[in-house]
Amino acid sequence: MCHSLRGHCQESWEWDPDSKSPDAHVSVCRQAVYFHISPLLDSQGTAGVRGTKGFTHGEHYWEIEFLEPPYGSSVMVGVGTQNALLHTGDQTFVNLIGMDSESWGLSYKGYIWHNGRSRKYTEAFYERNTVIGVLLDLRAGTLTFSRNGVNLGVAFTGLKKVGKALYPLVSSTAPETELQLGLRSQKISSLQEHCIHTITQSLSQGRRAKELPLPTSLLCQIHTHALL
Repeated sequence: MCHSLRGHCQESWEWDPDSKSPDAHVSVCRQAVYFHISPLLDSQGTAGVRGTKGFTHGEHYWEIEFLEPPYGSSVMVGVGTQNALLHTGDQTFVNLIGMDSESWGLSYKGYIWHNGRSRKYTEAFYERNTVIGVLLDLRAGTLTFSRNGVNLGVAFTGLKKVGKALYPLVSSTAPETELQLGLRSQKISSLQEHCIHTITQSLSQGRRAKELPLPTSLLCQIHTHALL
């Protein structure tokens, strides 16, 4: 974890076995993802996996370890909405995270992608056990990556304008890619924000904000967060 991430506490989200490409496999503990592992087939296209938790506010940090050296057309980490594509198939090998307006990604080749456009961001990394850190700051609206603890600088801005929850994503075109989920942490800046976050989580269980005995101004804020 970057030492500058003061005030963060541990999070416990995992990879979602129900939100992935058929060509991606989630480990039993849901901490690792394996891509294109069939001994009978080469890669059939691009496969992605989404995390179980989407973020609407606060700071969130997580680490992805490349258990094997990345290679091939594309291996990526990043974030996206629930509408972000998780599968191409049909021998389509693309930079999946960032191929449209629903996701933002970093390729192992050192390019960042969004809305089908890319730019050089850092040097390519090919080493086994490379750890990529992802810092999603929804107060500032930025997405920043680090490599082996070294901050690479802000990659994307304007994420406050998305208006949808953003989920962790990984993707690969290469057979036998293995990505391990590491440290996960979050920082909620104020007691009020923490309360709204906790209440919003309970609303996702089926309750409605207007049923709660709270001031109207607070109910309006809860309603806004629940829509994100």
